[in-house]
Amino acid sequence: MSKFDAIRPFYDSEVNEAVVSSLNHPMMKAIMNFAYPGIAEEVWQEQLKRTHSIRDFQINFAYNALKKVLEKSSDGLSTSGFENLEPNTSYLFISNHRDIILDTSLLNVSLYDHGLLMTASAIGDNLVQKDFLLKLSKLNRNFLIQRGLSPRELLMSSKLVSEFMYQLLAKENRSVWVAQKEGRTKDGNDATHQGVLKMIAMASDEKNCMDYFKKLRIVPVSISYEYDPTDALKMPQLLAEARDEVYKKEKNEDFVNLMSGIVGQKKRIHIHVGKILNEELESIKNECDNSNKQIQALAQVIDDSILQSYKLWPTNFIAYDILYNTDKFSSHYTSKERQVFERRLELRIDADHKEMVESFLTMYANPVVNKLKYTDATF
Repeated sequence: MSKFDAIRPFYDSEVNEAVVSSLNHPMMKAIMNFAYPGIAEEVWQEQLKRTHSIRDFQINFAYNALKKVLEKSSDGLSTSGFENLEPNTSYLFISNHRDIILDTSLLNVSLYDHGLLMTASAIGDNLVQKDFLLKLSKLNRNFLIQRGLSPRELLMSSKLVSEFMYQLLAKENRSVWVAQKEGRTKDGNDATHQGVLKMIAMASDEKNCMDYFKKLRIVPVSISYEYDPTDALKMPQLLAEARDEVYKKEKNEDFVNLMSGIVGQKKRIHIHVGKILNEELESIKNECDNSNKQIQALAQVIDDSILQSYKLWPTNFIAYDILYNTDKFSSHYTSKERQVFERRLELRIDADHKEMVESFLTMYANPVVNKLKYTDATF
C-alpha cells in the first residue's frame, strides 16, 4: 500500500482493468460516440482494450475528445508563452480556474502540442463521487483534493497532497496543475489564495520556503473564455454570497456545471503560460523577513502575472461599458458583438432582477477592472 493510494491517479499497471471495466458504461459510450462519430462501437472498444498506460489513454482518446469539444463548442484555442518552457522538464502550474474540467484538460492539449510534459492535476473529490467519473479522472492523471474534512483531517490531507505534489515534481519529473484557490472563480475576479501556497509548502525541508518554491519551478497560467457557458449557472451562488447567505448546492449541480462547461458554447479561448518565477522568489526572500509576508508577496506576484497576461475579449469590454454606463472601450468591439452579448444577457437573466443582471455583467467586466490597476497594461 502506498501512502498516496487515497488520492493518487492510476498506476499504469491498473489502467487496462479500469478501461475494460468501463467499456459498456453509458457515459463512456456517449464520450466515444462524441469523439469518434460514425465509428462502430466494437472498433473503439477494441482500441480501448489495448490501452495499458495513462499516456496511451490521454493521447489516443482524451486528446481527440478534447479536439472535438473545441471543434463543436468553440471558435478555437490560442496560446502564448509556451516557447519559454523546456521539454522533459516538470513545472508547477498555478492557474486561474474558470471551468471544472477544461482548464487543465486544454492546458494538457497545449503542452502536448508543444512537445512538453503533460500534468497531473488536482481535482476536488466532490466532483468525482460517481464511480465512472472517479475512474475517468484517475485515467486522466487527476489526484484528489479531499473536501468536507474536519480541521485536523484537513491538516493531514493537505500535508499528504503537498508530499504527493513534491513526489511528482521532484522525483517523477511530472508537471503538476493546481488552481490558485479552492473552487472556480465565479465573479471574474481571479486571486491567489495564500492557503493554497501554504499547503504546497508543507512538504518543504528548506529553511526558507522561497528556496523550496524555486525547486518546484512555478509557472503562473491564465486561461480566458470569450463566453463562459456556465455564466448563468454561477449567478445563484454569487447572489447568495452578496447577501451574506449560506449557499446550498442542488443535488446534481456540480455535474450539470461540468457537462455545461464541456458542451456549452465558449467562442474563443486563450491560454497564456507565464515565465518561471525565479528572480521574483529571490527578491521576496531578500525583502520579506518572515514566511507569512513571503507567502503574501508570492500570491501577489502570481496574481500580477495572471491578471496582466489575461486575454480580454469583446465580451469583457462590452460588459464593462454597460455596467459603468460608458463607451470607454467601444473601439474594442463591434455593434454586432454588443447585440449578441445583450441578447445572451436577455435570454439568460431576468431583466427585472437587477442584482442578477449586475452580477452577470460584473463577472465579465472584472478582468478589465483588474487590468486597469496596472499602469503598463495594454488594451
